[in-house]
Amino acid sequence: MTKQEEQGETPRDGGERMEWAVSGMDCAACAIKIKDAVARMPGVSEVSVTVMSEKLRLRIDEGATPRERVEDTVRRLGYGIRGGVGGGQPPHDPATHVCGQVCGQDTAAQDQPGADRPAPDHIGHSHAAPPDHGGSHPASGTPAATRDPGHGAPGHVHDDPADRGKRWHETGKGRLVILTGLLLAAAWIFEMLTSAGPGRWAFTAACLIGLAPVARRAWAALRMGQPFTIESLMTIAAIGALFIDAAEEAALVVFLFAVGELLEGVAAGKARDGIRALSALVPQSAWLERDGTTVEVPAASLAPGQTVLVRPGDRIPADGEIVEGTSGIDESPVTGESVPVTRGPGEQVFAGAINAEAALRLRVTRAAGDNTISRIIRLVEEAEEARAPTERFIDRFSRLYMPAIVAVSVLVIVVPPLFFAQDWGTWVYRGLALLLIGCPCALVISVPASIASALSSGARRGLLMKGGAVIEAAAATRRIAFDKTGTLTLGRPEVTDVLPFGATGAEALLAAAAGVEAGSAHPLARAVLARAEARGIAPRPATGARALPGKGVSAVIDGGAVWVSSPRHAEAAGVLDAPARAEATRLESEGKTTVAVFREGELLGLLALRDEPRPDAREAIADLRALGIESVMLTGDNPRTAAAIAGGLGMDFRAGMLPADKLDAIRQMQAQGGVMMIGDGINDAPALKQAGVGVAMGSGTDVALETADAAILRDRLADVPALIRLARAAMGNIRQNVAIALGLKAVFLVTSVAGITGLWIAILADTGATVLVTLNALRLLTFDPARRG
Repeated sequence: MTKQEEQGETPRDGGERMEWAVSGMDCAACAIKIKDAVARMPGVSEVSVTVMSEKLRLRIDEGATPRERVEDTVRRLGYGIRGGVGGGQPPHDPATHVCGQVCGQDTAAQDQPGADRPAPDHIGHSHAAPPDHGGSHPASGTPAATRDPGHGAPGHVHDDPADRGKRWHETGKGRLVILTGLLLAAAWIFEMLTSAGPGRWAFTAACLIGLAPVARRAWAALRMGQPFTIESLMTIAAIGALFIDAAEEAALVVFLFAVGELLEGVAAGKARDGIRALSALVPQSAWLERDGTTVEVPAASLAPGQTVLVRPGDRIPADGEIVEGTSGIDESPVTGESVPVTRGPGEQVFAGAINAEAALRLRVTRAAGDNTISRIIRLVEEAEEARAPTERFIDRFSRLYMPAIVAVSVLVIVVPPLFFAQDWGTWVYRGLALLLIGCPCALVISVPASIASALSSGARRGLLMKGGAVIEAAAATRRIAFDKTGTLTLGRPEVTDVLPFGATGAEALLAAAAGVEAGSAHPLARAVLARAEARGIAPRPATGARALPGKGVSAVIDGGAVWVSSPRHAEAAGVLDAPARAEATRLESEGKTTVAVFREGELLGLLALRDEPRPDAREAIADLRALGIESVMLTGDNPRTAAAIAGGLGMDFRAGMLPADKLDAIRQMQAQGGVMMIGDGINDAPALKQAGVGVAMGSGTDVALETADAAILRDRLADVPALIRLARAAMGNIRQNVAIALGLKAVFLVTSVAGITGLWIAILADTGATVLVTLNALRLLTFDPARRG
């Protein structure tokens, strides 16, 4: 399976892509239940259900299966469902805020600020307060008919979106716990006031009333071809207990099951909080400059090219470029960088960052649905679909585990009485206890809970990874290949030497080089243009500019081709004589990048540029070495310059590489173990894709960011070892969770068969294990990957 297939990026023809928001999923078993039920429908394919982002995505042919049937199926399983948006566009969910949009987009049509509304004169006022998740929020485009009528009823186990933000006893699950608890207490009181006989009927009534909603969901799942669900096992065990005269224990089991589901819901909600908090970073409104006035508009309505005013204390409403003003920008909400950075005209800023000092005028560069926060949210959402190999194995194992446990349970019930003349009541009881151990919830949630926590923790610190497969591959990394320019170095080279040859003067050399580089965004091109501008030299008019990957750039000036390329390419063209070669060698031995400017058969001169290593580069390479990871620099630069940079950083290097050479180098290294590639440019995209894990620097091109498996938003090389530490911590957490889940199952399987533990301990072990692995996974939210050791 390719990375794209793992990430759900290969939609096939046939049917329309649809997406719904599904509420009430507490663990991966819930997702499996929904996925299996929906995938059986004719005309439905590519079904994906994600627990943390609460989304159901699929491709559907409505001629074979109407979307209403999908919604009805999900509701009958006991979950809420809203949306049903076509074209792959996510429905806006005001409760989860994980759709890459902000609340203002949905409310804009209902409460559009007046165009003549003036900006208030109290400049410190901020619109950064996050929306109240617990309150009401209109969601346009969500039909009233999609509301689940069962929500809010005491017997409805799964949570209503309106429950979010409420105290536990105000939620649907909380009310079920209270109801079953009161019934159990009433039965005990009744037994104490009467006798064991009438008391047994009181416990029977308490059990049946509390079991009713669970049995309804079990029946719905059974009709959809899913006999092995926790609800069905729970129903069989409770009713079986009633038949063997264990009514009190059956009622207690029903109560503990309700408590366990409540705890699972609370834990799952906490796991989602990190994702929900991301979208709350973007303010709902912005001050837009329009026709000489400033008006308040929904931030979601901003379009590229518009200019907004950002006052001190305000959150920045959109990704953009500063037009006017200089201020300290607190980017910690987006990148995790705790120290504010000073930004001025021409510099980029992120949506969600806080303007700490002075008023700024900002030109919007990205629409709301494509800003940094939205892209992070999409990455986190999509990451759930890029499942780790461990997670896929656990999923396959769990599908065999539950039927196997049911088979063992039947054998425990039947074999001792039939073949060894044992008491039927004793072994039926033990078999029923074994049934309750058959639910694989804890095992199934053990991996995705850890991955979701790691993804959220990383996102808050500017470390983005596209799924569990990336986390697992990053944890297994043994070698890291770095691009040089813009990755190991600052990407801001400066021209240090201008050496004309022949009759060409220094000004003519710079004018020709600037003309060729005028259309390029490469850091070296920007350095040449900056040097020409500083000297007041206008670039020569050029046409037909084109990049020569790994070699340089060419363009037509005055009817003839002019090249700005590596000395090696110039030598191959026959224009680099011995004196010029000696000069190029001298400059390169000083750690400078040298380019030759030449026409057909004529060398115009040499330009030398130097790009300093990032301040934290040496420390980052040392950190990686301490983690047992080898580092190598892959660069198209010449060997002498590469040796000077790599030697100062204490790492190996390979120089003079074309993009295809980098690709081959990555393939060779992969044969010796896990390889990670760090880059920032278009030329790095093939190598980023080929590597086991491709990581793009945050300042890199969109092509690199989209191609890569992970991204470092803060542009700090120290975040590379931090990403490795986070991935290794996540995999360690997963191993702990699997050990907890399987260990508890194994212990209680033995004790149940031996008669040491009974029904209520079995259900406590099942739900307890689920809660334990979830809480253990939540520890990753507080893990600091920057801390060594």
